[in-house]
Amino acid sequence: MAKPRKKQPSRTVQVSCGKCHALLYKYRKGGKGALVKCFVERIVDDHTHEACTCPSCGQVFARETMIRGAPAYKMIGGKVMMK
Repeated sequence: MAKPRKKQPSRTVQVSCGKCHALLYKYRKGGKGALVKCFVERIVDDHTHEACTCPSCGQVFARETMIRGAPAYKMIGGKVMMK
């Protein structure tokens, strides 16, 4: 399996909770599609206290997994918004 690219994308997006709109991450996203997964190494600012849980409302928005040999968070559909 191919690993994610070593060179990080330049575009930064804000990932927020779909329920209470609290800021969760600032993430370096590649491509122009929907946010399906977040590689842990690409997260610039992490505002969560517990992994995959919103600090404001306590909603679980993702699952921890390994994708192509790298740790990542697999997003649950409709639980996060991206700007």
